[in-house]
Amino acid sequence: MCLGIPARIIAITHPDRLMAMAEVSGVRREVNVACVAGNDLDSLVGQWVLIHVGFAMSLIDEDEAAATMEALRDLGEAQEALDQMRAAEEAML
Repeated sequence: MCLGIPARIIAITHPDRLMAMAEVSGVRREVNVACVAGNDLDSLVGQWVLIHVGFAMSLIDEDEAAATMEALRDLGEAQEALDQMRAAEEAML
């Protein structure tokens, strides 16, 4: 099963490519924000999104992000996804 992981957009990294840095549980990952981008990319900074395969698929609020993370932890999915993201981040260093 593939699920979206909630993350907060912390920076716009490449506006021309619609790329941003997202953070979830201390793990950072660059994601494409084309699906949630409006006219002002900078307005995404601080927003919560659901990430799936490197794309921010939808905007969510902080309460929904917390509830989704709790549900994923209960399912055991969150830790697996975080471990994969952390491994990818370490491989890039």
